[in-house]
Amino acid sequence: MPAMMLLWGAALVLATAATTYALHRKLIHGHGPEPDGIFWDLFGGSVVILPAILVPAVQWAPAGLILVLVGLATVGGTLASIRKVERILAAEPRRRAGFLLDTVRHQNLIQQWQRYELDPAQTIDFPAMTDVRTAETAALTRAMREAEYCKVTAGTDYRAAVERLAEALKAAERAAGVPEPTL
Repeated sequence: MPAMMLLWGAALVLATAATTYALHRKLIHGHGPEPDGIFWDLFGGSVVILPAILVPAVQWAPAGLILVLVGLATVGGTLASIRKVERILAAEPRRRAGFLLDTVRHQNLIQQWQRYELDPAQTIDFPAMTDVRTAETAALTRAMREAEYCKVTAGTDYRAAVERLAEALKAAERAAGVPEPTL
């Protein structure tokens, strides 16, 4: 009897979670509710959910109540998990407004710095730009790491990190004696 309860309980939890997820996805994120799709999701879920509650209830009456409560808890837990994942995904930097512009600016700043690393003439003229023993250059490398980290990490301020990178690059160029660009 206990093994059968566990088996039906597992079937109930899995079917309830899958049905809840499928319905949530169609109703909230779908392109409008499809009555046929919703019907078949409900039907497919109920084919497992109802027997998972009724069969143990026939054997032992309190099992039906216990399994109904387990099913309701599964629905609540599934919806809470879906909301948590959606919040995490919404916080991803690439989903924020202006991310594309921040990425372009970030890439431009990295390319500007790479001139000092890759162009031998620039390396000879401004050796401090590649010398991390210089405080401003060390700060620049920290700002580059921070911007890369914020680019891929949820809950960070990528735009502010790119701004700090721009400031650090200007400071390192000033300290290295790079002349200001003329317009």
